Amino acid sequence: MSLGYALRRIVEEYPLARLDPPAGHPLASIIRRGAPGELRTALVPIDGPFLVKGSPGRGSKWAAIPWIAVFDPAITTSATRGYYLVYLFPAHREAVHLSLAQGTVAAIREHGPAACAHLRASGAALRARLADFAAALPNATITLGSVGELPEGYEAAHILGQTYDLRALGDERRLHRDLATAVAAYRALKARGGLDPPRSRGGA
Repeated sequence: MSLGYALRRIVEEYPLARLDPPAGHPLASIIRRGAPGELRTALVPIDGPFLVKGSPGRGSKWAAIPWIAVFDPAITTSATRGYYLVYLFPAHREAVHLSLAQGTVAAIREHGPAACAHLRASGAALRARLADFAAALPNATITLGSVGELPEGYEAAHILGQTYDLRALGDERRLHRDLATAVAAYRALKARGGLDPPRSRGGA
């Protein structure tokens, strides 16, 4: 199995898999272990450390939007807070988004109904901070095709990234190249202040 093949299986099989319970389902295993394993292999040439996790949902429910994430443990070890890289699988089209994203659940807890507006405003400021990556990671917005607090939060939390259709997932070299670029953007954001707002010129 390769990274592209693992991602493609999730894209193609997830809609039908959701008709069955996730417990013991082979696709749930691919999301939790198979695809993260391929992603860890793709990250080997890039100096770490990285924590990689995949989630098909919790308990007896599939997630509306499954994900495979890469965390820098010095920033966060959870998709709920901080910022991280994540592959998100839209519900409405055969594609996958690679996203540099902000933690959604923490924003919802802190800002309540205003969380999406806060995340979009923050994302715009962070994109400006990473303007040198805009050409290589051109997607300023993503759509996930699912209504709900978390899917809509994921959309709002996006900073920049790439989208792949099924054909693009066959280009393993491109996937690895884009992953390396996304990791570079992740590290650049860390070096440039992370989620902290920029200091004013007259600030200490």
